[in-house]
Amino acid sequence: MREFVVAKPLSGAAEPEISVNRLIVLGLITRLVTDTAVQLFFPFLPVIAEGLRTTSVAVGRLVSLRSAMGLLSPAFGALADQRGYRFTMRLGLLLGALGYLVVGLSTNLWLAAVGMIIGGLGTFAFVPTLQAYLSARLPFNRRARGLGTLEYAWALAGIIGLYLVGLLIDAYGWRLPLFLLSGLMLVAFVGYGRLPGVRQPGEETAVPLRFSRQTVQAFFDLGHNRRSAWAVLLVAACNMLAAMNIFISYGTWLAREYGLGAVALGTVALILGVADLGGSVLMSLLGDKMGLRRGVMIGTFLAVVGYGLLPLLNQGLVLAVVGLIVSRFAFEFSVVGVIALVSEQAPAHRGKMMTLAAAAALLGSSTAGFTGPWVYETYGVPGLSLISATIMGLTLVLLFFFVRDRAEERLFDK
Repeated sequence: MREFVVAKPLSGAAEPEISVNRLIVLGLITRLVTDTAVQLFFPFLPVIAEGLRTTSVAVGRLVSLRSAMGLLSPAFGALADQRGYRFTMRLGLLLGALGYLVVGLSTNLWLAAVGMIIGGLGTFAFVPTLQAYLSARLPFNRRARGLGTLEYAWALAGIIGLYLVGLLIDAYGWRLPLFLLSGLMLVAFVGYGRLPGVRQPGEETAVPLRFSRQTVQAFFDLGHNRRSAWAVLLVAACNMLAAMNIFISYGTWLAREYGLGAVALGTVALILGVADLGGSVLMSLLGDKMGLRRGVMIGTFLAVVGYGLLPLLNQGLVLAVVGLIVSRFAFEFSVVGVIALVSEQAPAHRGKMMTLAAAAALLGSSTAGFTGPWVYETYGVPGLSLISATIMGLTLVLLFFFVRDRAEERLFDK
């Protein structure tokens, strides 16, 4: 990681300087908090539903509502082009802190829905802006390693965050973890005020934040590599839809079919977090060498296998968890590669691309919030498996025929 450059401030001595390595560490710690908040509802869905005196299907719809807020991520991308990454990241952290505080205080679905909307806006504004903030400083041949390191947070949220959440829920109830996560986001909001504000590529020609037909057309113009760029965005959506269709339901599945409680579900989340970490680490180490597109295709194929085997492995708790481990490893391996692919599809519009990718992924996960619990209630694990494996099969076709590693490749077509 020694080759990473130092972030350059916008203006002289008024801005602090910080190495990219330190930025990655800071982003990793902050993402550990935000990703724990995002994942908390997956293994503990039945526990939270019981606390709100409702059903897992109803709380799954709240998760979909939160995910749907990610569809507004491109607006935050435009805001980042105008006001800077630092401003947008801090706004996201503040909204996230407020939203999860409201969820923790809620006594009914309506108040919880308000909190999920605010928390979704904040969390999903922060993450893609942070990715854009870092990717602007990373050369392409180090992009998978740098962004892959940042994505370790998703795995660590399962290994550390969700395991601790399970212990806290068992001892103090489901509200306390939300209060703690809200407080940590507020601390991060204050700390991020000390980061340098860095000018991103294309900022001088950024589209003003005024709504008009021309503004909308300009926003969705992804340049000469548009076909590959839009294909990668569709890959991001499909990858998340297929994965969350299963992962939003695995807590209910394991609790119902194998009698797992909060602590045991937290332990399973820890195990799956290790699988996530393995996928992130492997892609960050090998992605730049094997090629990002090729790496994502390998991960996608493995996901087809993992999702497809779940009904066969659902013959006992150990085998069921093994199937989830394979699926989570493949998912995380692919996700890290997709993020790196997205970052170089339209370099002059990187902030916009990252937020469009977040919106696409969250469209997939919000759809899964409706489909996953319902499919499990109606068709069980075989239904979840069939849907997710089919989606990933179609994703493999997209990657093979339409996606390029980076925008510059198109220049050599003719």
